[in-house]
Amino acid sequence: MSDSLNELPTEQQIMNERILEQLELVIDPELGIDIVNLGLVYQVEYREQNIAYVLMTLTTPACPLADIIFDEVDKAVKSLEEVDEVEVELSFYPPWQPDRMSRYARIALGFTG
Repeated sequence: MSDSLNELPTEQQIMNERILEQLELVIDPELGIDIVNLGLVYQVEYREQNIAYVLMTLTTPACPLADIIFDEVDKAVKSLEEVDEVEVELSFYPPWQPDRMSRYARIALGFTG
């Protein structure tokens, strides 16, 4: 068997990427940047029984818009035909820091350095 065939992404890897793409559609209402580029998404995993797992954080534990963001995460990921349920786990470890943002988010928000 060719080594190149072993390098093909698995169905789970493809679904993980699709979930991440959907999460790029979820915009933080206060900052106007998607939660992936903000570095709020720590892990995604497509699981058995059509369940999508999302481990994420917020910029602050007291985020007043947390419920709105979680609702948007649920809606965005459930828009995938293969997903019936979304499990969102909130973690503050490691705590979010601006250095988790993508270059795009840093530029958009005026961070330099």
